[in-house]
Amino acid sequence: MELRTSDLPAIPGKRYFTIGEVSELCLVKSHVLRYWEQEFPQLSPVRRGNRRYYRHEDVQLVRQIRSLLYDQRFTIDGARTQLKRHALKRQTFDYRTEIAQAISELEAVVDILS
Repeated sequence: MELRTSDLPAIPGKRYFTIGEVSELCLVKSHVLRYWEQEFPQLSPVRRGNRRYYRHEDVQLVRQIRSLLYDQRFTIDGARTQLKRHALKRQTFDYRTEIAQAISELEAVVDILS
């Protein structure tokens, strides 16, 4: 039985994780994580000296990449494309939310002025 990304352990509420911890949390070997850093520019852990420290959002991104490659069977290029599409959708959603909020605020000003 193959382990799906949804079956992975919960991510602890820590600020930073070592590559070994991320490897265990995502069930991906350390050398694979280093390779993914080269292939996915979004994945860029903080470096201090020779050590890598992954943030919570980096661990989530690793899990997303893992899901795309292992569960959904995308190629590296396909996974890269999916991540870009997801980022564009999220950016579009953020803009729409900001525009809706601005319209609401402007309507409130019009009501006050009326």
